[in-house]
Order: sequence, then structure tokens, then C-alpha cells
Amino acid sequence: MSDDSGTRRLADGMPSYRLLRREDIQLADALPGHASGLKACRLVDGSLGSTHMAMTLVSLSSGHVDTHVHSFETGFYVLEGLPVFYLDGDAVQVQPGACGVIPIGVPHAFRADEEAGWLEMAAPRPRSDRSDTFFLGPTPDSPPEPLNIRDPRNRNLFLLSEGEMDLDVLKRGAAVGAPTVSASMATAVLAYSGIAVKMLVDQRLDAQLHTIFMVDYQPGACAHPHDHPFEESYYILEGEVDVIADDDRFTLRPGDFFWTAVGCVHAFYEVQGNPVRWLETSAPGPPARHSYRFERDWDYLAERLASEVGAA
Repeated sequence: MSDDSGTRRLADGMPSYRLLRREDIQLADALPGHASGLKACRLVDGSLGSTHMAMTLVSLSSGHVDTHVHSFETGFYVLEGLPVFYLDGDAVQVQPGACGVIPIGVPHAFRADEEAGWLEMAAPRPRSDRSDTFFLGPTPDSPPEPLNIRDPRNRNLFLLSEGEMDLDVLKRGAAVGAPTVSASMATAVLAYSGIAVKMLVDQRLDAQLHTIFMVDYQPGACAHPHDHPFEESYYILEGEVDVIADDDRFTLRPGDFFWTAVGCVHAFYEVQGNPVRWLETSAPGPPARHSYRFERDWDYLAERLASEVGAA
């Protein structure tokens, strides 16, 4: 078991994974001249090993970020506070659990009267010289409306409410006037091996280049060694979970950040007897098939082939 932080590189110099402990995450003033009260910490990006994504922890305290557009796609998940998101002309006040996507080229800005914080995902990874961000003008001051996910005109935002990943709740039918989004794939939860996965940001919200989803582990849940044809990141929200990446093992705790590169063989195990929750992202978006490559399946094939050759 190791408590080290940093980026692990393979023999060929390519990055394999990155671990950043909560105590090592340092927020610093961001976007001088275009923001006030804004602090951020880049958790992973091109300079830290990633090819496809950037993850940033953002804090906005009694301040604003001017109107701007990106040539990359951005997703977010609100951790605390009641920030106002100005998105393509609409002013929306969001809350913890709110999430969404800011499509490429869509004007947006932020404001917060008090302390607010969120995780921000970008794909493809932003350029280090910020030549892919274009500021258009000051932050709007129009009064916001609360986020209403039942309004069918809402295209890019969602809200994960308490209990929406509770399988016992989802087994029951909902009344037509229930104050939630109408039952559909938007409310679906994928459950397997003690794990519940809830998709938050994907093509349903017009995200084309990345996904964001919530993962709940029940006591004893596990995901055995596997890798992907895309990068993943994990921000721990509740509980503790053991992760194994390229034979190194760590215990992840709330506030820790972990990232795996394409081809990094990794696994997760809940060993404390308690539930765990984390926010997970991927870029590029997973393909329709072959998103996972489990080591045990190919080990099984190798054994079968060896047995057949021996019999022959």
C-alpha cells in the first residue's frame, strides 16, 4: 500500500496514472483581468500527462468570470454553493448536484455572491497558452432563474438529487406529478457487482467529446483489473476505496483525485465495509463496443488456447 502522490510513467516515458492527494491540491488565482474571486487548481492536463482531457477544481467567492467561449467542450459538477451560470443568454442558479455541458463555441459566464465550487472537465485538453479561449465582454447581471430540469427547453443541464441512485426507489413507479424529471434513460441507473453508475453528462445533454457520471460502491463492491481505449479521472466524494493501477495500490479518500491513461490496467476494491461515492469522467467518450478490456477474460482465452494446443 502506498500514499505517494504524483504521476507514474512507464518505461517508454508515457504516463500511466496520476494521484493527487487532497492535502496537495492548492487553489491559486485564475484568469487575471477577466475574473474576480476565482481560484482554481488544474488536477490533470497536457502538462501533467493527459492526452485527451483537463480536470480543474474551481472556487468562486463573491466574484465573477467574464463572458467567453472555448474551442473545446466543458462539463461541470457543482460541489458547493449557489453559483449563477450564464449559458447562451440564459441565467440559471445552480446548486450542489447540478451538472451539465457547455458546448464548443457557446458563450458563458459565472457569478457567485458567496462561496461556490465545482469540478470542471474539458475535452479535448485546453492549450497551455489559452489560445483556445476567447473573452467577449463583461459578466451579465440579469437575474437568474432556478434550474428546472422538468422544463423540456432545458438542453444542457441536469440535477442529481438525493436518492436518485437508490435502486429500491427506482423499482417503484413515480406519480405523474412527482417533482422529478420524467422517467426515462435520464433516470436510469446501471447496477452490477455492487456498483451503481448514473450517467450525468453525455450525448443526452449534447456532450460529444466526454462523459461525466456518478459511481456508488456498496460494501464489498469491486471492479476487477481492466483498461480502456480512453482516459478516465476519479474525484472521491464519500468513503474510501482501494485502487490498483499497474500493480501499485493506493487507498483513495474524500478529496483525492486519480487519473488513468489509455491502457493503464486498473481495479477498484471496497475493503472497509462502507459505501463509497466518486465522480468519474472519460475522454474521448466511450465507444459503443469494447469500452472495457478485462484481464480475466483474456487470461481465460490464453488458458483455453494453451489447452487446445496441448491437446493437439
